[in-house]
Amino acid sequence: MILAPKPMRTSIVLSLLLCLGAATARAQIPPQPQAQPRIGSHAQPKIQPPAQTQAPAAPQAAPYDHDLQRLSEILGALHFLRRICGAHEGQKWRNEAQALIDAEAPAGERHDRMVASFNRGYRAFQQSYRTCTPAADFAIRRYLQEGAKIAREITARYAN
Repeated sequence: MILAPKPMRTSIVLSLLLCLGAATARAQIPPQPQAQPRIGSHAQPKIQPPAQTQAPAAPQAAPYDHDLQRLSEILGALHFLRRICGAHEGQKWRNEAQALIDAEAPAGERHDRMVASFNRGYRAFQQSYRTCTPAADFAIRRYLQEGAKIAREITARYAN
């Protein structure tokens, strides 16, 4: 079994945290107060029609959301596969995914998609593997490489 060097394993989430600059919250401009009629003025205040309320705009999807979902799926697969292959890492990959999700999408639809991707990656191997096989070991190596590549590409493309 090949273990990824520690800097590569921890850099997956750390690299993506650099991308948070793209996910800044929108600043809200406070509404300007309406002019009040002067006391003693003979002008009647005009009755304003009720303001039309618009549904809040859906949060913009980040251009790298698809990559984040794929990374979440990879982390889910690694969480399952590393355990059955005797890595004795406990909740390491789940915790990495949780840190990524908390940093990028703490709530809402993006959060739900990332969680679903993690679960999909976990369940895909859970249904097929009961013990570590050469194919499972090969999948681990491929997922470690793909996850590191995704993290590098997102950082290179979107980090300031």
